[in-house]
Amino acid sequence: MSDPTAEDASTGADASTSYPFEPADPAAAPYGPAGQLEPADQADPAGPSGATPTDDEADKPRWRRDATIFLGGQTVSLFGSMLVQYAIMWHLTLETKSGGVLALAAVFGFLPQAVVSIFGGVWADRLNRKFLIIAADASIAVTTLALALLMLSGSDDLWFIYAALAIRSVGAGIQMPAVSSLLPQLVPVSKLMRVNGINGSIQSAMTLLAPAVAAGVYASASIVAIFFVDVVTAAIGIGLLALIPVTKVLRADLAAGEKVGYFDDLVGGLRYLRGHTFVRWVLGLYAVVFLLIVAPSYLTPLMVVRTFGEEVWKLTANELAFSFGAIVGGVLLATWGGLKNRVAMIVGATFVFGVLSVGLGLSTNMWVFFTFMFLLGVAVPAFATTSMTVLQETVEPDRQGRVFGFVGIVMALAMPIGMVVFGPLADRYSVESLLIVSGALMFVVIAVAVLVPSGRRAMRAADEHTSVTV
Repeated sequence: MSDPTAEDASTGADASTSYPFEPADPAAAPYGPAGQLEPADQADPAGPSGATPTDDEADKPRWRRDATIFLGGQTVSLFGSMLVQYAIMWHLTLETKSGGVLALAAVFGFLPQAVVSIFGGVWADRLNRKFLIIAADASIAVTTLALALLMLSGSDDLWFIYAALAIRSVGAGIQMPAVSSLLPQLVPVSKLMRVNGINGSIQSAMTLLAPAVAAGVYASASIVAIFFVDVVTAAIGIGLLALIPVTKVLRADLAAGEKVGYFDDLVGGLRYLRGHTFVRWVLGLYAVVFLLIVAPSYLTPLMVVRTFGEEVWKLTANELAFSFGAIVGGVLLATWGGLKNRVAMIVGATFVFGVLSVGLGLSTNMWVFFTFMFLLGVAVPAFATTSMTVLQETVEPDRQGRVFGFVGIVMALAMPIGMVVFGPLADRYSVESLLIVSGALMFVVIAVAVLVPSGRRAMRAADEHTSVTV
């Protein structure tokens, strides 16, 4: 258990595990003190104090049980969603053999999430996050069930599928900020990196299991059967989440009786990002690197076919190498916990991305190429999980929903933007050259990130924090 005297008053987190980065302009923080946690069904009779509670294991004695149930439910629900994702893409490919149809499916499947995420972030800060997740999951399940019943009745119009994809994407845009900001309510700050590492490993494992199961069900039954499986997994996920007594964030402004409108919250989130230089730095770096990771992710199968041969097993080995690497990387983070200096770890992972991308582009041996893909998978959690964890550690509870709403926008837009930018380039230039350029851009990103004033402040603050707590 951490020393309560080490608690950082500005964040409400144990100072040995969180970062005491404050907004550069305190006036830009629209809500005053950080959010206080209050039971969802019982208000504090003494009223809000404006103080942030301590956040060590003594404050959350059942965190292991709650985190296990929560991650278990999310895993089951994610599994069903991934089955549907693969099944719909395969169904559209086999039935239409049209690139235009697949492009529209990508637009309907990702664009709504990007638009809704920022609004979902506001809801996550205003409403009970547990009920928000349940409502989104239930809406997605009902939509999937309706699509299954329509297809059973013989209605197979593409627009029904597009509509279902759009509704599911809206649900994801609502869920993502709520899930990301709910986890720190259940888990002590000192355990967030390890729990996020476990969660990342589980998600990577799903990328191995879900395609195989989806293929088996699709081949032996039909796409409708997969839809029914998704409905069942959603019900299980909702049932498990209902078992967790989730607290809600008590905001000082709302508790004081102030009338804060929805769009006031939206503007407040933007003001918070503008005023909090460290959070803005992390989000900016995350956005650029996440976009550049799309290049290795979507161009490597094309390089395999062009350079090493068209055998299906080679494409499968390429995907397996990356997925196994991501699992290993997540397990390493879960057991090790990462560097205390989160900023150094993020910058170091970005440098590794650059080296590996260049290595992929220079590979002339297929097994060397697969080795680099495995190492790339290992490196992804070191960047992505650390970035998410440092935001959970740094951002006040009553603003996390909006911050993760912006993260959701980045995640939702990375795929379509990557397809638009790198796809046409791959038809004009070799994939090898694009991978090398992507790696070189990573080095440029690192230079800019550590040379801009906010980057230098972040590095200094992280160094000072590490020297104090080690």
